[in-house]
Amino acid sequence: MISEPSRYYAVELQALPSRIGQIRRIVSAHLRHWQLDDLVDPVQLGLTELLSNVHRHAQPDKECTVELELLLDRLTVSVRDNDPRMPVATESAALDLWDEPDALATSGRGLAIVGALSDSWGVRPRGASGKVVWFTLTAPPCADGPALAGAEADFDFGFVPLAPVISYSRLAGIPLGTPADAPALAASAGRGV
Repeated sequence: MISEPSRYYAVELQALPSRIGQIRRIVSAHLRHWQLDDLVDPVQLGLTELLSNVHRHAQPDKECTVELELLLDRLTVSVRDNDPRMPVATESAALDLWDEPDALATSGRGLAIVGALSDSWGVRPRGASGKVVWFTLTAPPCADGPALAGAEADFDFGFVPLAPVISYSRLAGIPLGTPADAPALAASAGRGV
């Protein structure tokens, strides 16, 4: 169990190629500081895909906010932008590389990659002011911190996320849910990283 029940970090940026690498390094440093070294690679990959989508598709500008939120054993990574249009996960992106002629395309798989590396992911609108695309990962237990016990372990920290419009799970037959539902989903399948 994580020794500190809640941590939060946010950074605003322009999703430009030169900034994406900088943000990856900053986020990696925060994850290492939080002793989440095992999550650095999947977070970097997922974050790169989300920021690349903002760079490629967001209008009217490329301004966005990256947020990391660690609640107990659940890390939520989100990117908030100013474009109210919802992303669309292409059906062909989920197919095997050789199933479709366009499977060799060099783009169009960002959300499929995010879905493959995360426990859950989704999109929630912010009205006319944009949207938030998020994904969750299970945080490993803190190696050198004390585990929560007794009343601390049973305490509900009151995290109630906004309901997403779209939410995806890699688990067939499991209902879709919000990040709050993700621990139940994560318990039944590991991340394929």
